[in-house]
Amino acid sequence: MQQNDIIIVTGVSKGIGLAISKVLCEKGYTVAGWGRTQPAFSDINFHFFKCDVSDHRQVASAVQQTRSRLGEHIYGLINNAGFGHFGKVEELELDKWHDMFNTNVHGLMYCTREVVPFMKAKQRGHIINISSIAGLNGIVQGSGYSATKFAVRGISHSLYAELREDGIKVSCVYPGSVATNFFDTVEGINISPNMLQPDDVATLLLQLLQSPPNFLTVDVEIRPLQPKGKKN
Repeated sequence: MQQNDIIIVTGVSKGIGLAISKVLCEKGYTVAGWGRTQPAFSDINFHFFKCDVSDHRQVASAVQQTRSRLGEHIYGLINNAGFGHFGKVEELELDKWHDMFNTNVHGLMYCTREVVPFMKAKQRGHIINISSIAGLNGIVQGSGYSATKFAVRGISHSLYAELREDGIKVSCVYPGSVATNFFDTVEGINISPNMLQPDDVATLLLQLLQSPPNFLTVDVEIRPLQPKGKKN
C-alpha cells in the first residue's frame, strides 16, 4: 500500500468502520467512507459518500463519485457494512432475513463487483471482507445472521482464488464479540470491556493492508482472550 492510495470503507458511520477510518487517516492514507449516515468525524484525509450498499445503483454512484473527487488510485476495499437480527427461525420476520442478506451479502458483492475492474487495471489491490465467528460456527437464534456470514466466507475464498493472479489480495476476517453498537438490539448481551475493542480490530486491518506485496493472508480469526474477564 502506498501513501497516495485510496481505501474505501463501507459501514463507516460507527464501530469497526469508523475505527479503521480514523487509523488510516492518522497514517496519512485517503479514506472514502461509504455509509447511510455521516459519522461525527472530520479529517483532511476522510471523505464521506452517502451510500446504502444494499442498493446497487447507490454503490455504482458512490464509486463514480469517489473516482471523480479522489482519483483513480483505489487500492483497498474494506467490506465492513453489516448487521444482524436474531430470533427463532420460525419467528424471525422474513423482511429481517431479506434485509440481512441484502446488506451483508448482496451489498458486499455490489461493492466488490464495482471496484475490481479498477484494481485489475492496475494489477494491485486488497479487498478485506469482515465476516464473523458466526461465519465459522452456527449460533442459537442466529440462523439468518450466520447464513450471511458463512456466505461472506464462501465469497471470500472464491474471490481470493479468482483474483490472486491479477495481483489483488482478498482477506476474510472473523471477529468474535466486538464492543460496538451491534449488540444494542441483541437481547441478553451487553457491551463489556472484555470484548474486542474496535481500535484493536482496526490495527489488525491496517497490518493486513500494509503487508508485503507478495504476502497474502486469506483468513484471520480473532477473539477476546478472556471474554469473561480475569479470574479472581
